[in-house]
Amino acid sequence: MEHFDYLIVGSGLFGATVANRLKNDGKKVLVIDKRDHIAGNVYTEDIEGIHVHKYGAHIFHTDYKDVWDYVNSFVEFNRFTNSPIAYYKGKVYNMPFNMNTFAKLWDDVVTPTDAKRHIEEEKKELNGKEPSNLEEQAISLVGRTIYEKLVKGYTEKQWNRPCTELPAFIIKRLPVRFTYDNNYFNDKYQGIPIGGYTKLVEKMLNGVEVRLNTNYFDNREYFNSIADKIVYTGMLDEYFDYKLGRLEYRSLRFDTKIMDIENFQGNAVVNYTDSQPAYTRVIEHKHFDSSSVSDKTVVTYEYPEDWTPEKEAYYVINDDKNNKLAEEYRALAAKEKNVIFGGRLADYKYYDMDDVIKKALEIEL
Repeated sequence: MEHFDYLIVGSGLFGATVANRLKNDGKKVLVIDKRDHIAGNVYTEDIEGIHVHKYGAHIFHTDYKDVWDYVNSFVEFNRFTNSPIAYYKGKVYNMPFNMNTFAKLWDDVVTPTDAKRHIEEEKKELNGKEPSNLEEQAISLVGRTIYEKLVKGYTEKQWNRPCTELPAFIIKRLPVRFTYDNNYFNDKYQGIPIGGYTKLVEKMLNGVEVRLNTNYFDNREYFNSIADKIVYTGMLDEYFDYKLGRLEYRSLRFDTKIMDIENFQGNAVVNYTDSQPAYTRVIEHKHFDSSSVSDKTVVTYEYPEDWTPEKEAYYVINDDKNNKLAEEYRALAAKEKNVIFGGRLADYKYYDMDDVIKKALEIEL
């Protein structure tokens, strides 16, 4: 019977990075994935000559030079700068909240002092109260005007709950810049792989055996028998057959359209921050990569949804109930012999891409 040093369940960034490490160490590795493609949620596909982010926008950004050098050792990254636009009741505002945003919101704002005056005045409505929910937390950070126009509707669509019923810690901070700078991220390094993320993961998995359309749980006993160690990147509660109960998530639905025009919205990402329409953002993929040459464009409307087991889990729900259950599952995971858990699903944690890779590079194997 065939035998491997490591079986890796999942070919997303965590699994691919670990597989690359192990291959370079001379280990025999098998990667399996239940989907029909590699790269997990960073998968990109070519449509009309445009690299389409199938599972939502992914912009790589990091302050870790070692991680930046690592991903660039496989593919070259472009210089894409994330500068999303917020659309609210027929008007557009720059994101993150910066002097361009403030000058559009308030007619008398020109300088940082002007903007701070408005924000500080609005923050007074809490009268020193410790925020007890997300609404109060947002007002304590940016005041009511910004909260009502650019935070409230988007957040309530994302979580399907009123902001007054969401915990304050979900937004411990909101990015506020008193400069005329639309760059969303503060990280030193930022970009998107030229040719798409699938190309990046293909290079990482080069020389590693990969089997797609292969679900670990369909033949678990067999897969456990063919490897000395397992790297598991799937859902934490599923690994333990949900015996402590199910963890909860938010899901997404994507409606992708090919349009017979060159440019639909003039920006890669536009956030819709009012309660309607039901989608939270519109992504125009060709703006991620200036090398995309097409007389058409591909646009994706992103709709948050309640998660059910047949849907993909995108966002963990960090409320007290789920965090407590996740800790109980992590305690079980720590007792598993020869199984390494990693990635957003296996850790029940929201990760930026660089943090996923950082952990995969540093975890003890």
